[in-house]
Amino acid sequence: MTTKEFTIEGMSCMHCVKAVEIELAKIDLGNSQVSIGNAVVTFDESKTSEELIKNAIEEAGYKVV
Repeated sequence: MTTKEFTIEGMSCMHCVKAVEIELAKIDLGNSQVSIGNAVVTFDESKTSEELIKNAIEEAGYKVV
Protein backbone atom coordinates (compact mmCIF):
# COMPACT_ATOMS: atom_id res chain seq x y z
CA MET A 1 0.00 0.00 0.00
CA THR A 2 1.15 3.51 -0.84
CA THR A 3 0.13 6.72 0.93
CA LYS A 4 0.32 9.99 -0.97
CA GLU A 5 -0.80 13.52 -0.25
CA PHE A 6 -2.37 15.52 -3.07
CA THR A 7 -2.55 19.31 -2.89
CA ILE A 8 -5.84 20.54 -4.31
CA GLU A 9 -6.46 24.03 -5.62
CA GLY A 10 -9.86 25.71 -5.61
CA MET A 11 -11.44 24.18 -2.52
CA SER A 12 -13.02 26.59 -0.05
CA CYS A 13 -15.69 24.80 1.99
CA MET A 14 -17.02 21.49 3.25
CA HIS A 15 -19.14 21.13 0.10
CA CYS A 16 -15.87 21.03 -1.83
CA VAL A 17 -14.55 18.32 0.52
CA LYS A 18 -17.70 16.24 0.02
CA ALA A 19 -17.49 16.58 -3.77
CA VAL A 20 -13.93 15.19 -3.75
CA GLU A 21 -14.87 12.42 -1.28
CA ILE A 22 -17.71 11.32 -3.58
CA GLU A 23 -15.41 11.07 -6.61
CA LEU A 24 -12.67 9.25 -4.66
CA ALA A 25 -15.25 6.76 -3.37
CA LYS A 26 -15.82 5.65 -6.96
CA ILE A 27 -12.32 4.16 -7.22
CA ASP A 28 -10.63 1.32 -5.32
CA LEU A 29 -8.78 2.97 -2.42
CA GLY A 30 -7.60 1.64 0.91
CA ASN A 31 -8.37 4.88 2.69
CA SER A 32 -8.74 8.59 1.98
CA GLN A 33 -8.88 11.65 4.17
CA VAL A 34 -9.97 14.86 2.46
CA SER A 35 -9.76 18.36 3.91
CA ILE A 36 -9.87 21.80 2.35
CA GLY A 37 -6.81 22.03 0.12
CA ASN A 38 -5.56 18.46 0.28
CA ALA A 39 -6.28 14.75 0.25
CA VAL A 40 -4.24 11.98 1.85
CA VAL A 41 -4.91 8.74 0.02
CA THR A 42 -3.77 5.18 0.72
CA PHE A 43 -4.00 2.87 -2.26
CA ASP A 44 -2.70 -0.36 -3.75
CA GLU A 45 -0.59 0.51 -6.80
CA SER A 46 -1.58 -2.76 -8.47
CA LYS A 47 -5.26 -1.64 -8.43
CA THR A 48 -5.15 2.16 -8.60
CA SER A 49 -2.72 4.73 -9.98
CA GLU A 50 -1.88 8.28 -8.94
CA GLU A 51 -3.21 9.40 -12.32
CA LEU A 52 -6.60 7.81 -11.63
CA ILE A 53 -6.76 9.57 -8.25
CA LYS A 54 -5.84 12.92 -9.84
CA ASN A 55 -8.50 12.39 -12.50
CA ALA A 56 -11.13 11.71 -9.82
CA ILE A 57 -10.23 14.93 -7.99
CA GLU A 58 -10.36 16.88 -11.25
CA GLU A 59 -13.71 15.26 -12.08
CA ALA A 60 -15.01 16.85 -8.86
CA GLY A 61 -14.03 20.22 -10.36
CA TYR A 62 -10.70 20.95 -8.65
CA LYS A 63 -7.08 21.09 -9.76
CA VAL A 64 -4.29 18.93 -8.34
CA VAL A 65 -1.09 20.97 -8.02
